[in-house]
Parts: sequence; structure tokens; C-alpha cells
Amino acid sequence: MSRPELVLASASPRRVELLALVGITPDRIEPADIDETPLAGETPPRLAARLAIGKAQVVAERAPDAVVLAADTVVSVGRRFLEKAADEAECVRFLKLLSGRGHRVYTGVAVAAGGKLTHRVVETRVTFKVLSDAEINAYVASGEWKGKAGGYGIQGRAGAFVTRLVGSYPAVMGLPLFESVNLLQGAGVRP
Repeated sequence: MSRPELVLASASPRRVELLALVGITPDRIEPADIDETPLAGETPPRLAARLAIGKAQVVAERAPDAVVLAADTVVSVGRRFLEKAADEAECVRFLKLLSGRGHRVYTGVAVAAGGKLTHRVVETRVTFKVLSDAEINAYVASGEWKGKAGGYGIQGRAGAFVTRLVGSYPAVMGLPLFESVNLLQGAGVRP
């Protein structure tokens, strides 16, 4: 019996790499373009869930016979959202805010299949060391921050900033593998 077609509702090469680690290759990659603006009073975990669900729904409408996997990552310090840094100056502000303190990374993952949708939100607590201006400037100059929630990618140079991580490392990268595999298996996609 063949497995159903798997569509990844994301343009993130990191999510493709993470899926490959567990033996899953999407048949198609079809990013969903939705408004990612937080709603008034929306908490970070609810935002992560809403965005993942929204992306899965949009792509499922275009591919109703496929299994659609979508995810979204939200970085927060308290109730403050740190979205993708718009430019170098914003990335510097984000890194100064994260320097020497803890923050939370919420990754929502959703699977749409056969008219049903299931989802999970994974919370990971990350603590950064105190960052010098030289470390911040070197990181910003590297360009690794571009397109990354919170202005950093843990899988690169920013990994050296982390003094503590409680939760899921792959979720901070953009896709919680344990939860994703379980949701996909429920929809008939196995590694």
C-alpha cells in the first residue's frame, strides 16, 4: 500500500532537512502565504498554533487529497513577540534583548488530511549568555539571522550563545520531530 502524497506547507530548507533526518521526504513543497500579524491579546503559543493551522488549511484547500504538514515558530520574551528581524538594526535590538536572559520558543505544527486537522504546540525554553557588542555585530554581519524568528538560528553560530535549553532542539530549528512524526503517522505517513 502506497503512502498518501505529503505536501510541506513551508519554504524552509531547515524543515526539509529535519524531516530527512527521520526518513521523511515531502513529495511537494508548497508554501502558504498568510498574514502572520499577531492578533490583539494573542499569546505566543496561540499565535504559533494559529499560524501552523492556517498554513495547513490554505495548502489543504489546494491539495485536498494530500497530507499537508505546516509549522510556524514564534520567539517570545514574556508576552513580547520577536518576529523575523526586518533589518540589521532590529536584529541587534533582538539580540541585546535576548542577551543574558531566557526566552521561549513556541513551534506549532499542524497536519491536514482527509478533511481533518490535528496540531500540537511545543514550548522550548532557551537561555543566552551575556553577549558582547562584538559578538552581536559579528553575528549580524554573518547574515544568519535573516528570515529567522527572534533574529537568530540556533543551528548556526547562535548555537554558541545558548547556555541552557529545556525542550526540543529541533523545534527551535523550526520543526518538532517527535510531534511531527506522530501527527504524520496518524495521517498514514510513516518514516
